[in-house]
Amino acid sequence: MLAKGSMPWILGALGFTAFFAGLQIYSPHSINLYGTGIGGSLLLFMLWFFRDPERQIEVSEAYMLAPADGRICDIRGRKVCIFMFLQNVHVNRAPIAGKIKEITYRKGGHIPAFCKDSERNERNDFIIESKYGEVQVTQIAGTIARRIVTYSKKNDIVEQGQRLGMIRFGSRVDVTIPEEFDMVIKKGERVKAGKSIIASLKKNPNPKEKRGISNEPS
Repeated sequence: MLAKGSMPWILGALGFTAFFAGLQIYSPHSINLYGTGIGGSLLLFMLWFFRDPERQIEVSEAYMLAPADGRICDIRGRKVCIFMFLQNVHVNRAPIAGKIKEITYRKGGHIPAFCKDSERNERNDFIIESKYGEVQVTQIAGTIARRIVTYSKKNDIVEQGQRLGMIRFGSRVDVTIPEEFDMVIKKGERVKAGKSIIASLKKNPNPKEKRGISNEPS
């Protein structure tokens, strides 16, 4: 399955490949052959990068799930920051069920998303009104990314693990943890969107032991 919003990039790479392949057929030349090879490689990269595999989500009010694939690059108070590497799936998911109270898009720069200065970067803020209070999920564009794609809209009811949107070509996702939850992850740990537990209700401190769920990506 391909991520929503990826077709312009895939079709662009396909068109580039077809153009040089056509030239090679009617006028064989090394430059046309190289162009076809570059285009084909670019097309394969786009198909790989924009993959959006189906995931079986184990929904529960007892814990919050990671909103993005990647590595925990920072924990700031009640905020967890996840840096997505190029090889990660870049589709982001709801960490908790609730109603989208607000979506705020802000233009900005494109410095590396793992830097603290990236607070000035292009971003998209989701405010999810959950059973345990407001949860903020922030998509932050990285060095190459120039567009944040949103799948949801204000007042939508989202389920835990539901797709919220994606960021093209490298980025970071931050999520706030309500006071009712204890964090069960640490800086440097790798997580997977809709699969890895990042926080649990204080009355249920060991959901991984009880349910046999692991934070290790499969």
